[in-house]
Parts: sequence; C-alpha cells; structure tokens
Amino acid sequence: MKKYVVGVVGASGAVGEELFRVLDERKFPIKKIVPLASMRSAGEEIEAFGENHKILETTHQVFEKEGIEIAFFSAGGSVSAEFAPSAAKAGAVVIDNTSHFRMQDDVPLIVPEVNPEDISKWKKTGIIANPNCSTIQMVQVLGPLHKAFGIKRVDVSTYQAVSGAGKKGMEELVMQMQKFFAFELEDCEPKAFPYRIALNLIPQIDIFMPNDYTKEEMKMVNETHKILGSDFPLSATCVRVPVLRSHSEAISISFEREVKAQEAREILEKSKNIVVVDTPTEKLYPMPIISTDTDETYVGRIRNDIYDRKILHLWCVADQLRVGAATNAVKIAQKWIELNG
Repeated sequence: MKKYVVGVVGASGAVGEELFRVLDERKFPIKKIVPLASMRSAGEEIEAFGENHKILETTHQVFEKEGIEIAFFSAGGSVSAEFAPSAAKAGAVVIDNTSHFRMQDDVPLIVPEVNPEDISKWKKTGIIANPNCSTIQMVQVLGPLHKAFGIKRVDVSTYQAVSGAGKKGMEELVMQMQKFFAFELEDCEPKAFPYRIALNLIPQIDIFMPNDYTKEEMKMVNETHKILGSDFPLSATCVRVPVLRSHSEAISISFEREVKAQEAREILEKSKNIVVVDTPTEKLYPMPIISTDTDETYVGRIRNDIYDRKILHLWCVADQLRVGAATNAVKIAQKWIELNG
C-alpha cells in the first residue's frame, strides 16, 4: 500500500491531538507526518506514533516544501481560508475541519457512512469539508432512516459538551468545578463562554443570526440538507452543557408514513457506525460516559410519539472530538485513498 506525507494544521489543538491518535489507531499509511501550527507554537514538539515531532509554522510554502499529499486542517476558519487553497495548489488533498468551506457549492461535505459518493467532487478545488460535530452524529442516524422511510421533518435539541469549544472550553469547566469545591465559584470570570458553564446550561452556541437562530443551529440545518441532498424542514436548538466530552441530541423525526419504533431500531442496528443501546427497563441508554473516547454514534430511547404514529423520538450520543471531528476526517481520507490512491 502506498504511504503518504500527511500534514496536520492545528497540531497543538484538541482536534489536532485527537487526529494523531486516530491516525495511529487506524494504522493510516503514513510515510511522514508534518505537524503545523501558528508561529507561536512553531518549534515545540509533540509526541505521536511513538516519536517526537517538531511543529513547523504554517506558511503558504510549507506544503510544497514538505511534499504534503494529505493535509488535515483544524486550526480555525480564518486559517483554512488563508492556507487551504495553497495546500491544494501544492497538490495536497485538503480535509478541512472548520466551517469555512462547508457550504461552498464546489466543495463536497462528507460523512463517509452517509454520502461517500460525493467525495468524487473534490477535484475541482482540492478540498473536502468535514461537517459540524453535531451534524455528523445526527446525519449518521437520519441517513438510513430517510433512505428507508422518507423523512418529512426533524426537530433536534442538542446538549453539547465543552470540548466543542476546544481546549479552552474544557479547561474552563475543570477550573470552575475546582473553584466550586473550594467554595470560590462566584469568583469565576467566564472567558470561553458567555456565562459560567459549571453547574449551568447555556442555550447559545455561536452568534445569533437575524432569524433568532444561532449560527450553530443553522449549520445543522444547512449542512444536513447538503449531505442528505434533501430539504425537509429541520429546526435545531443547541445548548452548551457542563460535560467535558461527547455531544447528546434529542431528535424528533416525522416520516411520510407510519413507522414502528422496532422497524427503526432494526434499520439502525444494521447501519454503519451506529450502536443501538435501547433497553430502558434495564436503564440501558446512551450517555456521554459510554461514548467518550469511542468512534461510534450511540442511539437509544427509540419510541413512537404518543399522538402521531408517523413520528419517532430518539436520543443519540457521540464523542465530539472523535466522531464529530478527528475520526470522521480520517475516514474521509481513507475513503479518498480507496477511490484515488
């Protein structure tokens, strides 16, 4: 098997660190790894694949100079906007974890279990976009159900871990909980979030848009439509919760016909990357403590609506740093190699 020179932009961040772990675990065919970050982090070393690697500064020239063939971007939209085109121009396939290119018509937006055929569209720009974390786990559930039964409408409420805000979000929750046990919680000044996150919920993720939905909520709407190639109505309410890792979602799905909960359960049990945990009489259902540090999306509480047999309600949980970012990105690269390597 051919091996590749792989670059990781944002190597010192939470998603970057997780990318190295996933690449190692999945035995990705790496010839050479090139960690990249800002000038501030350049020169530092990271440990990956049992060795120390020096971080290089992200520049327009580094991709060609280092011969990078696959470039993962996870350092923020402005970094991707500036440097991803240079990486693609140098001959690398870019897999971008940020939101910058997701809704660009000529950039495929990929969840390999749902729309792998769209990867073929990468050649026009050299860029493949990785969807939003909350979108990925949801479409892994919606995709097979839409194919089997036809979805008419989706309403989703998310319970998103602080890992969605990166290292700074995780560190802020830990620090505030330490303050709580020291009886100093009121002295905490929030920085990563608009309010204290410890022992609190914040019904805002990202900025509010003119329609009173947040940017995060509209990402779920627009990205789902693009991935599934459908425009059924979808409404989202995204909430930040004091959990370190793994996003949870309560999803209500309206179908074109009556669908029994057992029918949906059987479809999901056969679906890729889905683990059904649904025995409520034994208190078995998905939770962040189950999904954290795994690569699967867990689904449970599958039940029919009390009043309308065309509506199902369910609960899904997945690790935001892996399923919602690093693992999906690596799977995209693996599928790209399968199709183009």
